[in-house]
Amino acid sequence: MAVRIITDSGFDVPDQSDPRLTVLPLGITFGDTTYADGVDLTNDRFYELLVESDELPKTSQATPFAYQQLFDQARAAGDEAVVITLSSALSGTYQSAVTAAAGYPEVHVVDGKNATIGQGILVLYALRLVDEGLGAAEIAERVEAAVGRVRLLALLDTLEYLRRGGRIPKSVGMIGEVLSIKPVVGVQDGGVVMLGKARGSKNGRSQLHQQVERFGIDFTMPVLLGYTGLSDKVLWKYLDDNRAIWEGRVAEDELPITSVGATIGTHVGPGAIALAFFAKN
Repeated sequence: MAVRIITDSGFDVPDQSDPRLTVLPLGITFGDTTYADGVDLTNDRFYELLVESDELPKTSQATPFAYQQLFDQARAAGDEAVVITLSSALSGTYQSAVTAAAGYPEVHVVDGKNATIGQGILVLYALRLVDEGLGAAEIAERVEAAVGRVRLLALLDTLEYLRRGGRIPKSVGMIGEVLSIKPVVGVQDGGVVMLGKARGSKNGRSQLHQQVERFGIDFTMPVLLGYTGLSDKVLWKYLDDNRAIWEGRVAEDELPITSVGATIGTHVGPGAIALAFFAKN
């Protein structure tokens, strides 16, 4: 009995072509037009629309019916499935998956309690466990046990999108822009939290690095690097400044870098960089 890994487009990895992986697209609405994330809306086109739009787009969760269709396909093929969802604190997608899985004992649902590349490294870990020959129930159990070790840390270029989305007071956002404040954020207990603020990009990169060192990266587990917008230039600047993180562990041409998609990009805007890893500490 084969095992399928199912996730939603709230996750990001460099290569989504693994035949054992199924990605359920979430909806992204600009004005009167709704796109299926990753299907008829690429990340590059999303950021073009985000910068051009006067209003933030709206995101919509996956429905129980959409999950049920995937579960029916798995059952018809005689497969088991492990579902790893976007954090339940950020979306109703997890609850949709749980509702749909009620009549499918061969389907196991895990709340990823993370997003984008944080969710991505959980998916990569699950695929590794498939390679090891584990069944769906044990994979789900191991992934769930590893959720608490995942660290997603990011340096934002601007407070504008948090302000526009109502995540911070308008006055704080305006002051932050004037002072060139670069916030460092992370995911804790499934929600986005502010870890620190720095004046200017250089200080911001330094503070991000301090947070990474605080936890330590377990390089025996999947690691991902991400960026928002149309260029990874800022991410490479961070990596060049902090080569000790990865030199001797990962070859430069094999660094696992990916673009961050619409689900999180909507709220942080372009120019952000992020690291996701399993903490040593």
